[in-house]
Amino acid sequence: MSKDYLILKAIKMRSKAFAPYSKYKVGAAVLTDSGEIFGGCNIENSSYSLTCCAERVALFKAYSEGYRTIKALSVSTENAGMPCGACRQVIWDLCGDIPIYICDGKKFISKSSSRALLPLPFDNTKL
Repeated sequence: MSKDYLILKAIKMRSKAFAPYSKYKVGAAVLTDSGEIFGGCNIENSSYSLTCCAERVALFKAYSEGYRTIKALSVSTENAGMPCGACRQVIWDLCGDIPIYICDGKKFISKSSSRALLPLPFDNTKL
C-alpha cells in the first residue's frame, strides 16, 4: 500500500467522526506490516475524558483483528493538528518508532515520527 492511500484513508475517516461537543473532527489510519489499513475517527463523550481519539481507535481496531506490527500512521484534522499526548504514548507502546503523516482536511502537510513526537518515552524499560 502506498503512503498516498494511507493519507487518503485518514482524510476520509474524518467524515465518520462523532464530535458534537468540540466540533474538532479527526481521522486516522494505520498501515500494518501485511499491507492492511485500518481507519479510525474520534468519538466524543459528554464526559470529555471518556472520548477516544482517532489514532487510538485505528490502532485498537488493528490490534483487535490480530495485527501487531504497525508500519505507519496518518492523521487528518482540519488544521493539520498533531496527536495528543495520550495518543503519543499509545503510539509508542504499540508501534515503537514509526513514520507519522500529518494531513489537513484535504492533503498531506508534513511527516514526523513517533520518536520526534515523544522524544523521551516512558516504556517497558522503565517498569
